[in-house]
This record gives sequence, C-alpha cells and structure tokens, in this order.
Amino acid sequence: MTAHESAPAAEPAHGTVRRWLDARFRTAPAIYGLIVFAAFISIGSDYASSAWDLLETAGWTIVVFYIAHVFAHTLTDHGERTLRTATWQSMRHASGMLYAALPAAIILVLCGLEDLSASASYGWAMWTTTIELAILGYLAYWRRGARVFARIVGALGTAALGLAIVVLEYAIH
Repeated sequence: MTAHESAPAAEPAHGTVRRWLDARFRTAPAIYGLIVFAAFISIGSDYASSAWDLLETAGWTIVVFYIAHVFAHTLTDHGERTLRTATWQSMRHASGMLYAALPAAIILVLCGLEDLSASASYGWAMWTTTIELAILGYLAYWRRGARVFARIVGALGTAALGLAIVVLEYAIH
C-alpha cells in the first residue's frame, strides 16, 4: 500500500452486531418461528404443570418445524446445488426460527429454576414474545424513517397482530 492509499475503515462494532441480530431475528423464518413457539406455549399451557412442561412442548415443536423448513428448503434448492450445500444453506436460512424462540425459552428456563407455576411461566413467556414482536415492529418503522409516534404505533400493531396470529393458532389446535 502506498502512502496515499488508506486501509478500508473497519466497520464499527455496533454495525457488526446489528447485522448479526438482523440475520437471526429480522427474517421471515424467525418471525414465523417466534409465532409458532408462542402458539405452542399457549397450547401447552392448557395441561402443563410447570415451566419445564411448557418448554418441552414448545421446544420440541419448534425443532420439528425447523427440520421441516430445512427439508423443504433443501428439496427446492437441491436441483441447483449439491445436497450438502443446499442443506447447509437451508439450515442457515431457517436458523432464525430457533434464534427467535431463545428469549422466551430462556425465560421459561428461568421460571423453571425459580419453580414458578405453569401459569406464571406462561405469562412471562408471552410477555417476552410480545416485547420481542414490538421491538421488531418498532425497528421496521425506524428503518423506514418513521417518526417516533408512528414507530410506537407500529410496534404496538405488530405485537397485537402477532399475538392475534398466536391466538388463531391456539384456537385451531
């Protein structure tokens, strides 16, 4: 490198973190996974006796949905890529389903460790899901350049719509 050339500027740490979070939480599979996880926490709440029961029901369900998503994505991409590449890309694509469920899963683990009732654990997990949906809605409006009031309304609307879908999923099952 000559004296007149400069090395490319390093990306700020917050940019790297934001990209990492976006790739895992701000994807269609992540939002779908979050709603599926919350729906099965709701379904499990009808018969669960502890936070561990809720986590087991919703946890295994999200793993099965993840495997189904990977299978479907691999099958559709395998014609254009090797099986290994198609599978690896499918796993990365669908990983948001698992990442998005982590906050509520962590809350359920904490509730289980504190020996909270299934009802209280369900409440904490659903509040976590609601807040996660609201944050995603807020960020979507923020990226569009909306004013703060519109971001807040968007966050509330996103959370409400997400929970409405959870309720519909619960009603069906």
